[in-house]
Amino acid sequence: MSDQASAPLLTIDGARATLRFNRPREHNRIDPSDLPVLAAQLQQVAGAPEVAVLVITGTGDKTFSSGYTLEALVNLQTEPHGVTWDGLMDQIEDLPIPTIAAMNGSIYGGATDIALACDFRVGVTGSRFVMPATKIGLHYYPGAMRRYVERLGLPAAKRLFLLGRPTPCEQMQQLGFYDALVHPGELQREVDAMVQTLIDSPRDVVRSMKRHLNLIARGQLDAPAIQAAYVASQRSDNLKEGLAALREKRSPKFK
Repeated sequence: MSDQASAPLLTIDGARATLRFNRPREHNRIDPSDLPVLAAQLQQVAGAPEVAVLVITGTGDKTFSSGYTLEALVNLQTEPHGVTWDGLMDQIEDLPIPTIAAMNGSIYGGATDIALACDFRVGVTGSRFVMPATKIGLHYYPGAMRRYVERLGLPAAKRLFLLGRPTPCEQMQQLGFYDALVHPGELQREVDAMVQTLIDSPRDVVRSMKRHLNLIARGQLDAPAIQAAYVASQRSDNLKEGLAALREKRSPKFK
């Protein structure tokens, strides 16, 4: 944890990358100047062949993130650096490696879309979910609305967007928002277990399946490409190793 507030921090430790929002006293908000920083950090992670998974989290134990600075919302399309919030969310979603939102506290506004753009979401008890768009007169952008409907379903998306009521984590778990909801003291262990599972899996298979699952969700099924990847995996040494490990009751050692 950093002693001073700053732009988001990126660390890479072997096959694991961690991106941490670092303004805990301001609910880990994200400023306009942070957008190009985040875009560059995501590009760095995507271009690092050793990295197999990205964890996105926040500093402190109160708030994952409050999203984009409210005062800057009217300037989303006119930032001089050319990086927009909605484009950044698509960049997270389209990252080739798996992503985990390790939500160390409550989650507000645009940060809810950060979590939905990730592949997995782990939250903590005692937190809440707040989407205040209609209460401030804000119509959301296409990517976020699509992700809300794809991940949570139309009734839940309408409830969260149109009513804008703070929602306890237990209700969000019922809506399928979390892959795991744990006590705050268990967050790190739960995330570490997910990370290790992804690191131990064949990376080409994980990347390909993530990409095609996202395309299917968007109505862009590429059956020939999926079939080709399926056949390639059948002929791979990794499948032979996986089956051998299953028979021998040991952990596989994939290339």
